[in-house]
Order: sequence, then C-alpha cells, then structure tokens
Amino acid sequence: MDVSVIVPLFNEEESLPELADWIVRVMYTNNLSYEVIMVDDGSNDNSWEVIGSLHKKNDNIRGIKFQRNYGKSAALNEGFKAALGDVVITMDADLQDSPDEIPELRAMIMEEGYDMVSGWKKKRFDNKLTKNLPSKLFNAAASRSSGIKLHDFNCGLKAYKNKLVKSIEVYGEMHRYIPVLAKWAGFKKVGEKVVEHRARKYGVTKFGWSRFINGFLDLATIMFMGKFGKRPMHIFGLWGSIVFFLGTCIWIYLFVAKILFSQFNMTERPLFYVGIISIVIGTQLFLAGFLGELIARNSSDRNTYLVESKIGIVE
Repeated sequence: MDVSVIVPLFNEEESLPELADWIVRVMYTNNLSYEVIMVDDGSNDNSWEVIGSLHKKNDNIRGIKFQRNYGKSAALNEGFKAALGDVVITMDADLQDSPDEIPELRAMIMEEGYDMVSGWKKKRFDNKLTKNLPSKLFNAAASRSSGIKLHDFNCGLKAYKNKLVKSIEVYGEMHRYIPVLAKWAGFKKVGEKVVEHRARKYGVTKFGWSRFINGFLDLATIMFMGKFGKRPMHIFGLWGSIVFFLGTCIWIYLFVAKILFSQFNMTERPLFYVGIISIVIGTQLFLAGFLGELIARNSSDRNTYLVESKIGIVE
C-alpha cells in the first residue's frame, strides 16, 4: 500500500465528508493505493456515525473510536499501530490542512530519502496574538533545545516512513514533538515543506491557552526522557554523588578543624548544616536514580487506551 492517511478527530462531523472526498480524489488522481484511518477521540457528536457511512461507500476509509477523550497523541499512536502504508501521512480533520500536499510529501519520503517531513504553515490564518506568537516561541524553544531545525513542530500535516511510526511511542501530549521522538529513535533525516494553511471552515478550535503551558512542560519531559529515560542513574546518580561528595568534604574539614585546631561549637556554624543537608540530599538523589533504574527496567505498558469500536481495521 502506498499511503496511510491518519486523521485524529474530536467532534468534526461537519468536515469529515468533505475531507474524505478530497483525500480520495487526490489518491485517484495520482494513482495511489491508500487507506484513510479516522481516529475518533471520544466525540460526543455524530462523528462516528459519519465515519461508518463513509466506510460503507468506500472500504478504504477505516475508523477507530475511543470510549472517551484521550487527546491527539493517543489518537495518533493508535493510528500509527494500524497503519499499513509505506508512507504515513497525518493531518487534522478541520480542513485547515490540504490533502493536495500528499503527493509531494510522499515523494520527499520515497524519492528524496527523508525519514520524516514536517509541514510548515508559513502563512497562517490564526489569531496572531493567541496562536501565532505563542507558536513561534514554542518552535524557537523546541528547535534550540533539540537541535532540529524546523519552523513548525506542531503542524498536523506530516509524512513519515512506516518504519518510523512503528518505532516511536506517542503519549500524553507529545504529538507536538514527534520530530524529537524520531531523532531519539535514530531517524535523523527530518525535512520540512511549506504547506498551505486554510482558514477553519466548520466548528471552533479544540485547543485553549493551557496547551502553551503544557507544551513547554512536555518539551522539558521529552528532552529529559530522550537523554535519561533508559538510564536515570546517569543523571540522579551523578548529581547525588557530587552533592554527597561535597557534604563529605565539609564534614572532613570540620572534623580536622575540631581535632587538629581545637575548634569547638561546630553545631553553631552554618557550614555544619550545609554538610548534613548535602549528605542527605546526595543520598536521596542516588536512591532516586537507583529506583528509577528499577522502574525503567520493569515498567508495564503505559500506552493502552480503551477502544470502543473499529471499522475496517486489520488486526
């Protein structure tokens, strides 16, 4: 199969028929074999019924429905698991992403050898103060922290090698930083393509101000997990040892001062308490690293979601 198109959605019943027709038209025009996987993230409108009717007309359109709302990352993760195409395309369901971009995105993967291509909405139709400015700050921070030179980490329109999506785990709200996850998984050829950004035609945005705060927290998490997720002792043990060593040096100094130079009233000196605190904190950090190693080596699957129903999905 040439292409899998994954569409995460929440309460998008109005846009789904138009989006599906547009995707199918592009696939037929370019003679591509395809599947469209629509992942309903616990919608409370008629989105699932619309997906069912679309599948009856075209069995290349498939669906996954969550029992409740888990978020975009969960929807993408389940879509990635089900994807069969050589190239996997993700796009939002609100018609702000153009399916006409699919052939060029696929060509960059298949012909130019990219592991992943991220869309860049250079010209946006969003509110400049509430969305565009915060997005620029996010992208600058993410690019500087990760070393990945992209202008738009959060663009929903992306293309991937199938091997890549099978090699990463997307959870929480980490969909913003899939390029970083790809880099940590060893997929280093990440490209970018300027794509069309269309004004929203139906409904309202599902994201509020909280996503900007969460975005910075997720960036810190993913940078930490990428470097130390499988070896927490390397960070906690290192700093624990340094702090413990500092505390030990202080106590040795106080001991020598008392024995050799007859200095007394050690408990009245601030340095005495700095030494005690340093030894205690150093020990706690070291134990945190040790416990982290045990948890990392024996962790159970944290990325399991309650799926209510599926349509046309090959198990």
